[in-house]
This record gives sequence, structure tokens and C-alpha cells, in this order.
Amino acid sequence: MFDLHTHSILSDGELLPSELACRYEEKGFRAVAITDHVDLSNIKQVVISIVDFCAQWPKGRIKVIPGVELTHLPLEQFTTAAGYARKNGIKIIVAHGQTIVEPVVEGTARAALSADIDILSHPGLISEADVKLAARRGIFLELSARKGHCLGNGHVARLAVKYGAKLCVNSDSHSPSDIPSIEFLRSAALGAGLSQKAIVKIHKDIESAFFL
Repeated sequence: MFDLHTHSILSDGELLPSELACRYEEKGFRAVAITDHVDLSNIKQVVISIVDFCAQWPKGRIKVIPGVELTHLPLEQFTTAAGYARKNGIKIIVAHGQTIVEPVVEGTARAALSADIDILSHPGLISEADVKLAARRGIFLELSARKGHCLGNGHVARLAVKYGAKLCVNSDSHSPSDIPSIEFLRSAALGAGLSQKAIVKIHKDIESAFFL
């Protein structure tokens, strides 16, 4: 199992990257992406720190993937920020979607999906047109296990299945208490209305995209 959306003290999380990795390892996860919040004010520092950390993480343990979450960016900055992150060693680029529990600028989903991202997190009440765009571009739409963000999961899952968009299930963890069990993430997917067969497909899609 994988969790591709987590936060450390490099942004607003509570744990060092090493402790975050250890706690996910103890839970039995195969891989975790550390995707701290960035905008143009801190992207350089975070990218350097997380890429260097992941490069030095011991082989043979849980796989730790360098990532970022592009958060509350002005719409015209998504392409620039994603390009910088990708060029400088970031493997998973998450974009902070239009969750219904935060004041995210209208049009964020479209701007993010038009940039070089991998995952649109907590997409909220995403439009059918944007789900179709995600499907065409092979961008994953997130089902969030996080309180508040999870309120849009059923809507996201229904449209993703309808239009063939890829899905992933992530915790968006910020603290030790947020780190889920593998079964909890599976339950979040089931709660969004997905079948066991669909959950197996999610796992295979993630493996194909990031680990093969």
C-alpha cells in the first residue's frame, strides 16, 4: 500500500521526514511520498531539502518519494512551479484542489490539471469537464482520508468511474495521529462507493505510474 500525500516539518507537518517514514514503515506501507506545501516563496528550499533527504534514505526500507504540494497558487503560477519541481528532482507533484472546506480560488483545478502534475488532491466538487481533462492527461484524482476534505469523495469517485479518470487514496497526514492503517485507507475508498475490484485497480494504476 502507498500514501502519496503527506506533510513533514518542512511545511506544516509535525514530524521530521525520517520519523514520518519510520511511522509509515511500522504501519506496513511499501512507500510514502513526502509532499510538503509549496508556493513560489519556499519551493526552492523545500525541493532541495526533500530531494536530498530521499537520496540519502537507506535502500531496503520503505520507499520514500520526494514530492511537493502546490498550494493556493495564483492560477498563472502552476506551470512555472510544477516545471521547477520536476526539473529539480521531485517525483510526485500534488496540486491542492478545490476542497469545499478551504477558500481555494475558482479555476484552480483547471490550472493545476493543465500543468505537469501527478495528483489533484481533495478535488471537492470538481466539474465533469475537469474530470475529463484529468482522464485525458492521466492525472490521478485523490480520495482523501482527511476530515473535511473527504466530504467530496463520493462525487469525485462517481465522476472518475464515469469518465475513466485514475484515482488514488491518500491520508494528507500532518501529525502522528493522522497516519492511517492500510485498512483505514481501503475503508475510505469503500466509503466513497468503490468496489473491491476498483480498489485493486487503484493499486495497479499507482504501481504502473510510479513504481514500474
